[in-house]
Amino acid sequence: MKKKDLQKLREKDIAQLEKILKEEKKNLSQLRFQVKLGKIKNVKEIKKVKKNIAQILTIISEKCPNKD
Repeated sequence: MKKKDLQKLREKDIAQLEKILKEEKKNLSQLRFQVKLGKIKNVKEIKKVKKNIAQILTIISEKCPNKD
């Protein structure tokens, strides 16, 4: 994601972020399935989606209060 996209994500609330996270995870599973079937040769797309998921999870953890 670009910095603009990250800034837009940081402005969203946790419910919206979780919805986006769910969509990205679904996208990741579809990409993995397509790679297994041999329909997609570009495995770099999986890396991008995994990175997006990690960034969304980081933003969610920053917004949530500590559980101590």
